[in-house]
Amino acid sequence: MGVLPPSQCPSNQGKIRPYNTVSLIGCAFTVKTRPGDNLLLHKAIDMASSGDVIVVDAQGDITNALIRELMITWAQVRGIAGFIIDGAIRDAGVIKRMSIPVYAAGVTPAGPYKDGPGEINIPVSCGGVTVRPGDILIGDEDGVVVINPKDAPGILEKARKTVTKEAGVMTDIKNGIWDRT
Repeated sequence: MGVLPPSQCPSNQGKIRPYNTVSLIGCAFTVKTRPGDNLLLHKAIDMASSGDVIVVDAQGDITNALIRELMITWAQVRGIAGFIIDGAIRDAGVIKRMSIPVYAAGVTPAGPYKDGPGEINIPVSCGGVTVRPGDILIGDEDGVVVINPKDAPGILEKARKTVTKEAGVMTDIKNGIWDRT
């Protein structure tokens, strides 16, 4: 399991962060592109299945935006579940109000190139964490968790136990009886 919290992304010094408050869940559809080039991102939007999260390795470069409102809207119409861009976006004000989760390393008004090359559905690095096609991605305003599907049942079981335990602690806190020893 990998974690991409905004405060701990090792290679991007915390730059990959959410640009709205929509929760993210889906399976990774990966793209590796050269910095500033979105040719294969366009192709990925057309190839990805409903429910996929498109994860783009643009090596953290924020010189040129890879995606903006128009592409995100098209992806949303196609059922894409969200984006994680290790690069820049633009139209951040609009994206903030959109109902599709978008995470990115930064914002710039500069547009992209469309020259290629790139690769689709290969392991990529995003914020210093390896993301493989099909990995389960769960995100909120704190960051993104990357889960290998074979580990998912065990992680789900641990998460359920933690939720149950914390619900009990919250009840104790509200009743003023929290044992902090």
